Amino acid sequence: MYLSDMKLLLTLATSAALVSCASIALPAAHGTVDHVVLMWLKRPGNAADRQTLLAACTDLRVIPGIKFLDSGTALASDRPVVDDSFDVGLTVRFDSAKSLHAYETDPRHVKKVTEVLKPLTKKIVVYDIVR
Repeated sequence: MYLSDMKLLLTLATSAALVSCASIALPAAHGTVDHVVLMWLKRPGNAADRQTLLAACTDLRVIPGIKFLDSGTALASDRPVVDDSFDVGLTVRFDSAKSLHAYETDPRHVKKVTEVLKPLTKKIVVYDIVR
């Protein structure tokens, strides 16, 4: 390998590392909204129900206005301030409260809530956080 090739590889690796770090450290823009949904199953621990909820969450990614959407399950914790009693959690980021409200009334969202979420869950808690 030539010295110029090694310099190029080192430059590319350094650039990639800096871009990666910068994207992690950047705060969300003013006015963005995080929509956090915690769900408790009617049949706690039921793997099929949990997977159905997770798949329904993923299906919501096609709705316009979503900047980020991800879902998962509770991380077990011994810390008294941590509530790990929920089965599925969903986090969605929007660029504005207006986008959140459009999402809430989007027919695809309403359908998932009506046909999947409500039949499988006994409790839902939502937190909306604005910057």
